Parts: sequence; C-alpha cells; structure tokens
Amino acid sequence: MKPPLLLIGHGQGEDSGAAEFGRFVHRLRCRLDQKVTDVSGGYLEKARPRLSDSVASLIARGHHRLVALSLTLNGEQLAGGRIPAAMALEQQRHPTLMYDYGRPLGPDPRVLSVLADRLADAAADVPRLHTVPALSGGHEARLRGPSGLWPHEEDAAPVEPGETAVVLVGDGSTDPTANAEVHRVSRLFWETHAYDFMTVETAFVSLTPPGVTGGLERCRRLGARRVIVVPYLLFAGGQLERVWAQALAYAAGHPELDIRCAEVIGDCEALADVVIDRYEEALATAAR
Repeated sequence: MKPPLLLIGHGQGEDSGAAEFGRFVHRLRCRLDQKVTDVSGGYLEKARPRLSDSVASLIARGHHRLVALSLTLNGEQLAGGRIPAAMALEQQRHPTLMYDYGRPLGPDPRVLSVLADRLADAAADVPRLHTVPALSGGHEARLRGPSGLWPHEEDAAPVEPGETAVVLVGDGSTDPTANAEVHRVSRLFWETHAYDFMTVETAFVSLTPPGVTGGLERCRRLGARRVIVVPYLLFAGGQLERVWAQALAYAAGHPELDIRCAEVIGDCEALADVVIDRYEEALATAAR
C-alpha cells in the first residue's frame, strides 16, 4: 500500500467551504481506493477537521509516512512557513511520522481549463446583475437567483466577446510574490483560454488592491459592455460570498453594465486529476 495522501487546507471557519473540501477528499478516496492509498484532509485553523486530528487518525491506522499536499492554488501557506511549522509540530507529537511535500497546484493547464468552463457557463447562462423593486416599501433591493444572481426581465442587446472583459479574482495576500502569481495566472488565462475577450484584469478579495470593484471599474473605463467576474478560488464559502457582495455593490451604481459572476473551480474530476498527479510526482521524487 502506498503512503497516504494528506490534503491540507488553510481554514476559514466556513461550513460551506469545509463541506466541499470534505466532498473532494471523498472523491479522491473513491479514485485512489484504500487498497492503493488512504486519503485524509485537515485544516490548519478554524475549520474542521483539524490537521492534527487527521494526522492522529492516520497514525492510529498504522501510517507513519505520508505525502502532504497544500490544497491551495499558489502554495502561499507552504512558502510562508505555516504548513512546515504545522507539520514539524505533528512530528513532535508523533516521532515516527515522516512526510514528503507535494508540489502546489498552481496554474496547471487543467486548472485553467476548468476556469475556462466556469467562464463559458457564466457567459451563456448566468443572468446579469440588476436592481429590482423590493417587495415592500419604497426601496430597491439586490436579489440573487440560483447562481447568485437574479434574472433580468428584458432581453439585452447582444454583446460580442470583444466587448466583454473578465476580472480574475484571487484571495489576496500580504506577500507580494503570491499576489504577483495571480497576475501571472490572469495573463496565462487570457492568452490560453480568453483571447477573444477584451481583457482579463486581476483583482483580489482582500488584503491588497485592487478589490473586485477596482477591477470592474478598470473594465468599465476600457469600454466593456459586459464584465464577467471569475473567482480564482478552489471552493465556495465566505471568500466567494465576498466576491459576489463586492460585485453586487458595484453593479448597483452601474446599471448600464452587464456584470456576471462565475462559479469557483469546485469539487471536480479535473481538480482530482491534478492532485493525484502531484501525489504520484512526490512519491517518485522521494524514491530517487
């Protein structure tokens, strides 16, 4: 039996994101099957299961060597030292524990392809943000449909791809290198999957400018008639809600723009393919 795969999330304390994380761990268990390897997952902080609990469970099942993989898109938590510090602490708790790191997911071509699918879905199916009368009182309200937005009652004039801009939104960090990586992803995404669109601008959920509204404003000034916000996020949760909230707030003051929000990458087979490849690569590297 191969060493187990331990997926590490940074943790945001959000039930929806933790639930999708759990579903993804289950998908990998089904793909790899426990006859080949065991799969577990845990968070560094806030959300559950905690990393310490997952490691203790693996040790209790007789595993003393594992592959640890940061389930983040840019590996910031690993590069910034949080994951090595957490794993060093686990090694103090369990002296027999040995581990190898898998390479961060990064802008793998399959990840970019999933982003392209999310962009296409938003362009085709997600209705535009708009203001509708509230059910009572004289105020107006922002409402959401199944994809986070509310359908428009009137058919808008056709918008060509060349009149459509994309805002790719990353988490945001205090680390300039991590933020620069998101800018690199935006450029890669534009050149490989969104070359028909006017532009792909970069924005961040928090911690560093520009925010979502800043990215939308730049697209407006460039003359876009439609802007599609594409979250560069793995799972739904509070970060996605913040992206939608910022987009809704901007749309409230710019009814002339067709502003749409795509879904996150999410629990899917393509993401599982990338993770499994990183796992096998770490095993091959450790065997040399």
